[in-house]
Amino acid sequence: MIEVAGLTKTYGAKRAVDDITFTAPAGSVTGFLGPNGAGKSTTMRMIMGLDRPDAGTATIDGKPLIQHGAPLRVAGALLDAKSVTPGRTARNHLRAFAATHGISKKRVDEVIEMTGLTAVAKKRAKRFSLGMGQRLGIATAMLGDPSTLIMDEPVNGLDPDGVLWVRNLAKQFAAEGRTVLLSSHLMSEVQLTADRVVVIGRGKVLAQGSVADFTAQAASGAVTVKSSDDTALTQLIATEGAEVTATTDALVVNGLEPARIAELVVGAGIQLHELVKSNATLEEAYLRLTADAVEYHATTQEGAAQ
Repeated sequence: MIEVAGLTKTYGAKRAVDDITFTAPAGSVTGFLGPNGAGKSTTMRMIMGLDRPDAGTATIDGKPLIQHGAPLRVAGALLDAKSVTPGRTARNHLRAFAATHGISKKRVDEVIEMTGLTAVAKKRAKRFSLGMGQRLGIATAMLGDPSTLIMDEPVNGLDPDGVLWVRNLAKQFAAEGRTVLLSSHLMSEVQLTADRVVVIGRGKVLAQGSVADFTAQAASGAVTVKSSDDTALTQLIATEGAEVTATTDALVVNGLEPARIAELVVGAGIQLHELVKSNATLEEAYLRLTADAVEYHATTQEGAAQ
């Protein structure tokens, strides 16, 4: 389990992380989301003990990572896939890293196979594509068979097969009772992978909780209804005080739950063809929440902020 409490980090005049508190529990995948510059990478570096916080604590399984006797067996991280010696082969990079942590060559071979690097294990890292570099970074993070896995943009540069592999890796890792904290800008992929989300903006926590709860809060609540007699159904719904809008092939109802609409339909002897309550996607929920927390805006040719 990762526990962050009151974590704060300032660089010069900029407060990159501002008194944030959240938990990434064991047995789940936690999506760590936020705009560029929100403080995600800084937070992950502090969790891994690579940066020292100005205030607050970040612990893994009850204490700071540096206090664990074998840190690599507690937490592995993919924070920068380019942090390898370019002249080394993938296998030699992993063996050198393993040797400094008392990890066997057998384990090196295992993670090479696990991450799909067998065919390129003798290639120098400088010749790797972005996707292969990501796989090597994940292999490094997995060397110690850790209880916690932290990954910053792990699917960057991967093809669809690689993206699916990372998704399954994260889910399997969590299913084994371990902890996964995963940062990504691909909302659709996070929605398919994560159980929970923590959203930050301008260094502060904006929301945290299950993906289902987070998206439900952003849903419009509108219900789409298709029936054998939309005119009669419109009149029935209107008597309930709900708002009804007719589209080309359905009714859109606001202010009335699906269960009550179904009761009205059955009571009136109308045939019901479709009854669907709108749900927000993770991307829609995220964009609504972070609209005022985006630090870097693009502009159109006319100069209007986007």
